[in-house]
Amino acid sequence: MKNRDDMTFPMEEYERRLSDLRMRMRERLLDAVIISDPENIMYLTDYQTTGYSFFQALIVPLDGECFMITRNMEESNVHARTWVEKTRPYPDNGDAIQRLVECLREFGLWKATIGYERNSYFLPAYQQDRFRTAFTSGHLIDCFGIVEEGRVCKSPAEIDIMKKAAAATEAGMRAAYDIIEPGVTENEIGAAISNAMFRAGGEPPAVMPYVTSGPRSMIGHATWEGRTVKPGDHVFLEIGGCYRRYHTAMMRTVVLNELSPAMEVAEWRMMEALRQVEAAIRPGLTVSDADNIVRDIINSGDHGGHLITRSGYSIGIAFPPSWDEGYILSLMQGDSQTLKEGMTFHIIPWIWGVEGDKTVGISDTIHVTATGCESFFTMDREFVVRPNSSAAGSNIHSISDNPQNATASND
Repeated sequence: MKNRDDMTFPMEEYERRLSDLRMRMRERLLDAVIISDPENIMYLTDYQTTGYSFFQALIVPLDGECFMITRNMEESNVHARTWVEKTRPYPDNGDAIQRLVECLREFGLWKATIGYERNSYFLPAYQQDRFRTAFTSGHLIDCFGIVEEGRVCKSPAEIDIMKKAAAATEAGMRAAYDIIEPGVTENEIGAAISNAMFRAGGEPPAVMPYVTSGPRSMIGHATWEGRTVKPGDHVFLEIGGCYRRYHTAMMRTVVLNELSPAMEVAEWRMMEALRQVEAAIRPGLTVSDADNIVRDIINSGDHGGHLITRSGYSIGIAFPPSWDEGYILSLMQGDSQTLKEGMTFHIIPWIWGVEGDKTVGISDTIHVTATGCESFFTMDREFVVRPNSSAAGSNIHSISDNPQNATASND
């Protein structure tokens, strides 16, 4: 293990992560694990590359030195970024799985009990089949999730890194507020967001910002496609800032019109859902209970829309194609897992189909503390309302009472 002081975290952080992983390996009676998920490799070593579509793996034995198998071109990332000293690269015309098998024999693991991430996006079925066919003397066991058990609760050092990602997120959102007015295109909004995020110290995110206006907001996971914003439109924004592959995300809504009664109710319901769930979040609360708080508030509103997804998901290290860690843990009904200190979530009380044709959102990224939770953000949450359709006359819509009291019975 190469001792160095130029990685994202101090060496002690990586030593702790590796030690914790090996403790879980002992509990599962594993002699070694093959880690192929790029987020997990980075978590353990600080390794990153955009070339992760080629096979790459970190092999962690229970005892002895770790080593990495990468494409020849990516080997430089191991030496430039990580504490790993031993590498076994393969050429572009080489056989990555055969290289893996050769290395297991070289390092005395040919007859070992080895865990591998069966559900990894980056260890496809055809490679798993070839590996199982070639690795005949040992025993293979699915260990998917063995690294994620450590990733789900962030250390104080990770929380500090996520605060830097949050600064980029907020810079991007403020830039969107500044440029949105009739006549600008969604592309121009996306460009302003990206420029501001990167100037604020942000790095390329796993997903570029979502920017949709008017009726296009009803298209799931759509983003800019050149549409020109029109008077009376609303603009739905979701931005994920990134720093050292750690992300924080935020939804906001800009309305170039007076708020209709349904939009007022939608805004209040989302604000109230965030207020109530964040007041309830603490270690020990189940993720199902957290989801129910948000879902009950959102879906009972007289706004014409509903929450059609989970109400939140773990967020942290991410590579394209997604910025979330929802496969590790999500706020969903029926899940009895409990919250723990250090967990980080993007809470998304968004509403699909307000008045039948509008998607709106107000969201927050939080971390669970010993007694509650804290937001990574400082920005106001209310809709930005510009009834005169002028950027110079923009304002944050202020709400104090439940507008549904005047439009529908409050439950």
